[in-house]
Amino acid sequence: MADFRVRVLAAGGTIASEPGEGGATPAKAGDELVERVPELAPYADVSAENVASRPGFDMDFASVTDLAEAAERAVADGADGLVVTHGTDTLADTAFALSLGCDLEVPLVVTGSQRRFDEPGTDAPANLLTAVRAATDDRFEPGVHVAFDDELHPARDAVKRHTNALSTFGSPGKGPTATVTRGGIAIHREPRESAVSLPLSAAADDVSVPVVHSGTGVGSEPVERALATDADGIVVEGTGLGNVTGALGGALAEATSRVPVVVGTRCHAGPTEPVYGTAGGAVTLAEAGVRFAGDLSVSKARVALRLALAGGVDPDDVFDSPAPLDH
Repeated sequence: MADFRVRVLAAGGTIASEPGEGGATPAKAGDELVERVPELAPYADVSAENVASRPGFDMDFASVTDLAEAAERAVADGADGLVVTHGTDTLADTAFALSLGCDLEVPLVVTGSQRRFDEPGTDAPANLLTAVRAATDDRFEPGVHVAFDDELHPARDAVKRHTNALSTFGSPGKGPTATVTRGGIAIHREPRESAVSLPLSAAADDVSVPVVHSGTGVGSEPVERALATDADGIVVEGTGLGNVTGALGGALAEATSRVPVVVGTRCHAGPTEPVYGTAGGAVTLAEAGVRFAGDLSVSKARVALRLALAGGVDPDDVFDSPAPLDH
């Protein structure tokens, strides 16, 4: 297996961070990460490229686009598998964006760590080893996965669930694609890839898509502010099946004549479905032209909408406009 070639594309994050007087900052190069995990050697010939050096909470689409281009170059150079190291805060967003914008014939696995290499109980070596092992397994080809805490999750489903737990990533309501043990990788389900492809471009950084939250007592003001600042689209964190307050629903209905509006849910699992026909109910929103995120998280719906708008793709080709359920 050592003749199998894996390219690590380093983008920063906790896994690359070192402590400092002003707080931890990404400082380690990709080669340093690989050198710190000699256990990689039996599985693949691992090389590294530094693509970015950013904390996960400050990623941008320009850096994600750079990762996609680096991935394509690595495959052209003969890489049999790819690993991206990344900060955990937006790791799931980047993995999802790469799954939308990359057409690769090799596995691409995104990983990181909750603890730095220098911290007690660091998860960095184990996560990097899991990612490399998955990148050498053609059962994950094509596609993009997240590797963390001995589990693999499809990029479409993976979310960060906890601020500092080592088992932070999961696929709510679905479970992992696979688990990793000393003896091998056990597949539990087939990942569901996104049905659409979207061009990755740094131009998405210039697309304004604010997230509007619904909840008790929320009125029309968040939508009015978004439109006043020339938003290009609006993503809504709705409640339940994709419902919002009556006042917010009325404002969103008016907004659909100006910008695309996509409603998701603040629930951790389950799809958006139009059931309720009262003011703010998802049936009423659907009739007004609002689109729905389905089972995509709100953050991923925002990624998809920004990429669609930047790439000139009709949001109707990306998001559902489901018929009301007969409930």
